[in-house]
Amino acid sequence: MKLGFIRHGQTDWNAEGRLQGSSDIPLNDVGRQQARDAVAVLGAGHWDAIVSSPLSRARETAEIISDGLGIELGRSYDELIERDYGQAEGMRDEEWEVLWPNKNGGGIEALDSVVARGRKAIELIAADLPGRNVAIVCHGTIIRYTLSALAGRPFDTILNGSVSLLDDDEGPWAVRSVNGESLVNP
Repeated sequence: MKLGFIRHGQTDWNAEGRLQGSSDIPLNDVGRQQARDAVAVLGAGHWDAIVSSPLSRARETAEIISDGLGIELGRSYDELIERDYGQAEGMRDEEWEVLWPNKNGGGIEALDSVVARGRKAIELIAADLPGRNVAIVCHGTIIRYTLSALAGRPFDTILNGSVSLLDDDEGPWAVRSVNGESLVNP
């Protein structure tokens, strides 16, 4: 089974450098184009279905990719919702950093919780669509830290519209690429 994690396309809050987390902010026109660009990247592989976070920016990205690839648009998974940034949602970096350094406090969800949800989502998707190759549209923080936990190493920011791949061909889930870049030693 192969999974392709795609970060949703850009929103106005992304462009403005605002934390959006679990706030339901829609795609902008740049984000819609990033979703169309992801179709070309994903088109090089075989995909059976696409699923997403229920937040509109992820769901619309998944719809654009589904239409572009001619594949089934599957359900949304609450486990794929982005990290809840609590009182920091909508703030720019220079604002939240003063109040909650390292994103601690202010009702900001712990990274352990984010990773646990990411792992749970993978389990649910694998159980719902066994043996199928599934594209998953969700959010930067949940992708970054879930893949980091699976690979046992840190990754940098996940880019809007980028594709990261993992598979279970050799047993446990192995991260093969992040932001479209193959890992030399996965």
